[in-house]
Amino acid sequence: MIKKLMLVFLLLVSAGFAFWLYQDFTNEDRDFAVQNKANPKDNYILDFKTHISQIARPKEHFNFPIPIGEVGPTESLYSGPNQYPFYCMTRDSLLGQPEVDNHKSLGIPVYKNKDIIGYSKDCSLKTRINYYTLKDDGGIFKATKIDNVSNAKKTNLPLFRVEQGSINRFIYTIVMPIKTTEIGNRLARSKWNNRLIYQFNGGSGIGFRQGRQKAARVMTRQAQQLLDGYAVISSSGNKTSYTYNMLLAEDTARRVKHQFTSLYGSPLYTVGVGGSGGGLAQYLIAQNSEGILDGLIPLYSYPDMITQTTYALDCDLLNNYFTFRADNKKSWRDWERRRLIEGMNAINGFPQKGGFLQPINQLMSGFVPSFPKGSSECINGYFGLSAFINNPRQGFIREHFTKHVVTETNWSYWQDMSHVFGTDKYGYGLSTWDNVGVQYGLNALKAKAITIDEFLHLNANIGAWKPQHQMRQEEIVLPFGHKVPIWLTLWGNHNITTPINNIAPRHAGSIKAMNKAYLSGQVFIGDIDIPIIDARHYLENELDMHHMSASFYSRLRIENRKGNNDNHIIWVAHKDFNPTKQAFEMMDLWLTTLSSSENIDVATAKPVGLYDTCFNPDGSIFAQGLNVFDGKWNNKIEGACQNRFPMFSTSRVEAGGHWDGTMFKCPLMPVSQAIEQGLYGNVNISEHIARLEQVFPYGVCDYNGTDVGQPKQVQFQHANFDEIQKYEKSLTVNASQN
Repeated sequence: MIKKLMLVFLLLVSAGFAFWLYQDFTNEDRDFAVQNKANPKDNYILDFKTHISQIARPKEHFNFPIPIGEVGPTESLYSGPNQYPFYCMTRDSLLGQPEVDNHKSLGIPVYKNKDIIGYSKDCSLKTRINYYTLKDDGGIFKATKIDNVSNAKKTNLPLFRVEQGSINRFIYTIVMPIKTTEIGNRLARSKWNNRLIYQFNGGSGIGFRQGRQKAARVMTRQAQQLLDGYAVISSSGNKTSYTYNMLLAEDTARRVKHQFTSLYGSPLYTVGVGGSGGGLAQYLIAQNSEGILDGLIPLYSYPDMITQTTYALDCDLLNNYFTFRADNKKSWRDWERRRLIEGMNAINGFPQKGGFLQPINQLMSGFVPSFPKGSSECINGYFGLSAFINNPRQGFIREHFTKHVVTETNWSYWQDMSHVFGTDKYGYGLSTWDNVGVQYGLNALKAKAITIDEFLHLNANIGAWKPQHQMRQEEIVLPFGHKVPIWLTLWGNHNITTPINNIAPRHAGSIKAMNKAYLSGQVFIGDIDIPIIDARHYLENELDMHHMSASFYSRLRIENRKGNNDNHIIWVAHKDFNPTKQAFEMMDLWLTTLSSSENIDVATAKPVGLYDTCFNPDGSIFAQGLNVFDGKWNNKIEGACQNRFPMFSTSRVEAGGHWDGTMFKCPLMPVSQAIEQGLYGNVNISEHIARLEQVFPYGVCDYNGTDVGQPKQVQFQHANFDEIQKYEKSLTVNASQN
């Protein structure tokens, strides 16, 4: 039977491989693929000698507003040289082809009829104005572009002037509610309520793309607010599907807002909104800078992306262990037992996306095949993430580039940030990810939920991600088309270190990259004072990656930084109720009160009745108050909302780490010291000391220490520039003396 299965499998692989080769070959002839990489010009970037929040931004040199029919700036103001290759997506945004900027085959070809008339490497788009209507069709909003001005003047539906163009090579959109009598007047704004929304969007991106932004989509996301009189601005550069470079995201947001204010003046306030990556972008932009956002409504948010990778990149390592390396694989087929190690939720019997891949890969590895009878958030939420952001030979956007451009480029998040974090001697972007000394499953061991043998075997064999220059492309075939891929290197197992003398080596992240991540504002350190309503649906039972605990990582960082959370409200709702409309109403009360007086603080301006809250399916309040979410995360008695919507943790929390998730690289202590400090609780570890020291030759994590990756030269607190300059001068003097 196994032989027959293997034969069928090999036939599928052969057919799929042939299909894949054909697809790869024809990519060379794609009509709009990037043909060649341009060389970036030098461009100003902030000097991160101290934290980005302490660095003055340069004065704007572009002459805003961009005239109709002209293009915006193609180089950023302060975030460094342009990234190449760069794929233009104006066509994907229903805006036609980009402007020709060279005749040297750099970037994508631009056509007139079927003839190439030039190439675009920077994807510029001429600023243009169109008119849209917005209709509420039983709670489902539809935005429709009006074909000509005469039709716009006749409409009885709410009317909006939509401006689009390019700034920093990304597509920007400005939506303004207007009257029909204001058609043709770019500056008319009589229906505007003087409040501005900056719309951010999420997703996972590694750069190299302009991004898609359709005006109708921008409008339907904020339909209710547009009907209420708000203006809305957005940019494809503020959608994390296309980049997690938060320096560039801030630079772009600042300029898009500048375009708006140069036309319409300063609004009463600007509030951010957006989910997932669009939530964390708000946290970071507000922490790192002033003048862009006055209030935040992050949805499904995380504190930042880069500290999320610390545990997210553990997921495939753990899945690889449970599937291929565990001593007793059967014991880990109890999916709910995996929570002990992964921290995030796992459910027996839950349908697993791509579950058919497991028996195929087991056959290839010589194991008896079996279909998974459950799943976890690590799989449903994070499958493929390690290949996408961490593997420079992979990427999933290669189809937009010719074959030689694909070969010349390192496709990873680390490469996207290499101009900030630096590169290694092979030219690969430096990585912050580190698992040296991490004792996976330590909490489970202490609770005696796993045995000492299981604990030792797990930590000896889990391994780590190989260095960037040693990684290989995932082996994926597509016998049934792009929608049904067969992943032949499940969990990236060929890119995971293998045991040497029964110990799989761990990975040491770059201290330099960690330092730069902190200083350049890629890490949320909680240094934020403006109003925040952090709202999300409870999705733990869906095994969705937007886990509830992420809101509380942000809460802890704010508390650690400020000593209180007066400006931070958390709402968790049943998935059948969307609290966003109420969040805007409360935020409006909060911000208008703040703007009414210079002497009122954030806590005093907070609306009466605005508390941490959890909502029922019908929108009614289940519980609210100061302590409703208390629980393990803050070492307090479980609150009503925590009981109603239970929270899960992460692999690093279950390894003994803190709930705020800020530690890139733990300080290490010898096993003997860990035992002396009682790190293993009442587990008798004495007979296993020698093996522990073999598994952890450099020591184990001391989570009571300070992150080794945190810069030592500057404390993360607001200081005046005189103090900073004095401190930097003392460093220079000390360095010269040494």
